[in-house]
Amino acid sequence: MTPGAEEPPPAKANRARSGRSHRSLRLLVTLLLGAPVAVLLVWPQAFGVQQAFGVSQLIAFRAPVALILGIGAAICTAVALFPRRWGIAAGLAIVLGTASLGNASVLLIRGSANTLPQGDLTVLVWNTQGGATAPDEVARLVLETGADVVSLPEMDDEAAAEVARLVSADGHRMLPHTTRGESGDSWIPTSLLIAEDLGAYRIDEAAGSTPGLPSGVWRPVDGSGPTLVAAHPLPPLPGTLDEWRAGLRWVAAQCDAPDVIAAGDLNATVDHLSGLGEDGGLVGRCHDAATEAGTAAAGTWPSTVPTWIAAPIDHVLVGSDWTVRGVRVVTTTGPRSDHRAIVAVLDAR
Repeated sequence: MTPGAEEPPPAKANRARSGRSHRSLRLLVTLLLGAPVAVLLVWPQAFGVQQAFGVSQLIAFRAPVALILGIGAAICTAVALFPRRWGIAAGLAIVLGTASLGNASVLLIRGSANTLPQGDLTVLVWNTQGGATAPDEVARLVLETGADVVSLPEMDDEAAAEVARLVSADGHRMLPHTTRGESGDSWIPTSLLIAEDLGAYRIDEAAGSTPGLPSGVWRPVDGSGPTLVAAHPLPPLPGTLDEWRAGLRWVAAQCDAPDVIAAGDLNATVDHLSGLGEDGGLVGRCHDAATEAGTAAAGTWPSTVPTWIAAPIDHVLVGSDWTVRGVRVVTTTGPRSDHRAIVAVLDAR
């Protein structure tokens, strides 16, 4: 063909078909390679990597992940509008869009209801971030909710005793307990307040503790009340992943009876807890109260962002003796702690 001459129509058609074929192949390859990634970003439990470093951090914040993936899908869709670039871009748009919708769907299913009806027993969890939350603030919330069991990670024995004094002075008598773990020397304690009406409790030293941060098991002295667990496993940081996983296994081991109530800052969402259940439970034989109440998408940490962005890592876990009436993430306390409080109302079966 002489220079400058127009390409014959059959040759142009063949090249166009070849281009479309290559772009279709790129689309197919992108979808095949991207499908497992989309599943990983939505449901890492399918690969058993929900507690792996990187994945565990991402999956804790489903809403921001869904938003970022949605933006990525929109950008790829715009690029795919160019005829010569639609193959890979369209595939990425489908993969990212599917993963975004998948995360959003999980959050929608888990719910963010905030109901708190009356019940037989009220459990309050609030990581008080050491001395960031004053005893009078905790006492005010205890009285407002009428909590019978109060799990207070990072509150020491003096502050717990002051909370008990303040609420008792208002007619809501509670007894304070504090643990500093198996070694007894952790500088970050965990406290538990128990309503006097539930009877006398003592810590079960044989139950041990989560590694690194203190947790404890309290049993009724006369054996007539629920077993209470105040838990605070380490966070899943690069240097503490093994201890974090061991702490979650410890919590699961305590959920071994129908009457158990485990409450605390677990540094884990329900995704991370997947695989720790038995006999139909999520963690040991316990169920997550927020999941049962349709509130599991409402986040508790950090308290400086809206609940739909925050990670739901504070939990109340209950055995089969308990029916969950309602759960509320408290948003009215302000950022005095880096955690929001969570309140669960239970009925005895």
